[in-house]
Amino acid sequence: MVLMVVMMMMKTQVHSRPSSLVSLLTYSPRRAIRASRDHVRAGNLKIHIPSGSSSSSLCSCGRRHLLGTASPRKPILPTHSPHAARSKDVSGTFQSQRPDWYKELFAWFLSTGMRSYEAEIAGYKRKLFNNLTAKAEKVLEIGVGTGPNLKYYASNENVCVFGMDPNQKMEKYACESARETGLKPETFRFMQGVGEAIPLDDGSVDAVVGTLVLCSVSDVTQTLDEIKRVLKPGGIFLFIEHVAAEDGTFFRNVQNVLDPVQQVVADGCHLTRNTGLYISGAGFGGGAEINTAAIYSFPWIIRPHVYGVAYK
Repeated sequence: MVLMVVMMMMKTQVHSRPSSLVSLLTYSPRRAIRASRDHVRAGNLKIHIPSGSSSSSLCSCGRRHLLGTASPRKPILPTHSPHAARSKDVSGTFQSQRPDWYKELFAWFLSTGMRSYEAEIAGYKRKLFNNLTAKAEKVLEIGVGTGPNLKYYASNENVCVFGMDPNQKMEKYACESARETGLKPETFRFMQGVGEAIPLDDGSVDAVVGTLVLCSVSDVTQTLDEIKRVLKPGGIFLFIEHVAAEDGTFFRNVQNVLDPVQQVVADGCHLTRNTGLYISGAGFGGGAEINTAAIYSFPWIIRPHVYGVAYK
């Protein structure tokens, strides 16, 4: 198997580390990271479902979603937003062009080869997802993948989760994860899409979640702009990302050498992105809390992580 997959599958033991590894980063809140492409915008049209009417849809994983009548308090997120058409038109610009066998293999690997990582990162995720308890009713997860985070939503009976991923092969795994974790059928919806062109209206979600996503998007700055766009005022962005090692270290030099290989075998994943700097410079109005962690159950070349919350 290719280098990254072999390394990740061989590394199966979870090693605990003291909490002292976690520290607060101090980034300049006014550092500007400018987008290299124009921000994706669509018209100001809105969907309207008249009061008392009903509409239903069935995604390909077989989970029926009732809009408007199934749960008046918790309507499923709209998937027919005018932004959806624009997103479909431009997503090919950003989406990696991989053959179906590659997409299927990558989805299968993520569903089976990440267990030790998920076991070690669970404490950090629980801490982050506590920010959603009783506060967020509509959540967008970008790069939902095979659904490893869905179990963290199950305890919130008021939540509706919209899981987006560019790889359509992830859908069957994500839907199965939703069933296994006890999410109600009307509270989870999978949709294919890219972070640079999110197919939802402005200010339509309470929270956006992204774990191990910004390493792989084509345009980090545009993705962060889109996250801010779809968040409601006061909304939050929860993130966990692996990042580049410190400049000038042996560790970073190895990352520089292996980065091109990593992008090929891990569907566009970059080893050398300073994702924390992108987030701190994205202009979140309420600022961003960014912490560091070292994860030891993954191959050592992606050990450094950042995690935290950004506030619109």
